[in-house]
Amino acid sequence: MAHIQLLGTGGTIASRGSGARGSVATDAAAELARGQYGDLTVSSRDVLTTGSYRLSLADLRLIAEATQEALADPGTEGVVVTHGTDTLEETAFLLDLVHDSPKSAVLTGAQQPADSPAPDGPRNVEEAVLAAASPGLRDSGALISFDGTVRSARGARKAHTTASNPFQGGAEVAHMAGAELVVTAKPVRRRHLPVPPVAFDTTRVEIITAHTGATPDLFDFAVHSGAHAVVLAGSGVGNAGPGFAEAVARAVAAGCVVVLSTRAPWGPVVPVYGNGGGTDLVAAGAVPSGDLNPLQARLLAALLLSLGTSTAEFREAFTAHL
Repeated sequence: MAHIQLLGTGGTIASRGSGARGSVATDAAAELARGQYGDLTVSSRDVLTTGSYRLSLADLRLIAEATQEALADPGTEGVVVTHGTDTLEETAFLLDLVHDSPKSAVLTGAQQPADSPAPDGPRNVEEAVLAAASPGLRDSGALISFDGTVRSARGARKAHTTASNPFQGGAEVAHMAGAELVVTAKPVRRRHLPVPPVAFDTTRVEIITAHTGATPDLFDFAVHSGAHAVVLAGSGVGNAGPGFAEAVARAVAAGCVVVLSTRAPWGPVVPVYGNGGGTDLVAAGAVPSGDLNPLQARLLAALLLSLGTSTAEFREAFTAHL
């Protein structure tokens, strides 16, 4: 009989209340584990109980440590992490970066609170448990299961505020067909990184977005105020307006890492434009983020820097995990 561990962190799936106070995460993981799992057994543990919009890097480290501990249990076939949808894509990607087990870690949540007339959390948990126990999804790393679809953590993002399945992107690896989980693909796995050290908690990586008429003032402020790295979410294939190439050069000279991503929802960073565009930004020292969106690029940068990666080594280390 396969056993799954469920780790609760809060989010809408654990929230109750309405009106002026608003919904607040209150339910323990044990409440979420009361589903129908056939011949599977499920145990639960609370890691956190909070809205995911309140999470810090220190909280993400705790979730990563708890997930690794659960995966290392020889009596456990897989792990489910319940999580708020606001930042689920960030936690999922961090868990994928450090995943070193053939067992799956599956994140899920809900769009409707636990006390709504039609809560979606129970079904999402049941489907996530099936995914975590599936032999066909072994060696898949961290996954996101939501509303009948299972996708890779890498490349996924919350794309809708209220839809029953708010996530898009990544690679779809399985889906529900009635009560059956059908595996359709396996994600490409990269070499895993170590679990975040305590230094991860205080590693500052800021995101600055380029837009029409933007100046590099906020970018400069992030560097001057102590950011260890800045992710520049450029326009298009990775561009920014006047002054940004010079700001990147100043930041790099000061020892601050700069990663060039894009504000576009999908597609890679491809530096092809001069006159201050992506070609000039990379020439000034920015490291292209490939297909990683700004949020996931930020977490990879924070993890690498917290592990002691020097600015001289950063480009090679970062590129190795794209």
